[in-house]
Amino acid sequence: MTGDARPGPPPGARPGPPPGVRPGPPPDLGDDDARHPAVDAAVRAMANAATLAPADQIAQYEAAYETLRETLVTIDQT
Repeated sequence: MTGDARPGPPPGARPGPPPGVRPGPPPDLGDDDARHPAVDAAVRAMANAATLAPADQIAQYEAAYETLRETLVTIDQT
């Protein structure tokens, strides 16, 4: 094998969930006092990203990461 060539996916294969499959809601953690609305929204956004095209998933995951990071910083400061 020469160079930095990497094998790609087989022809016709597409990453992601099978068509028509949608993720369910995040699991119920039960303790409403321990929940944070921004974290819940980020978790829902990541679950919904599974139905998007791969390029759109990346943007969704990055946005969720930023939300989680900022939320943790504010929690640490209180």
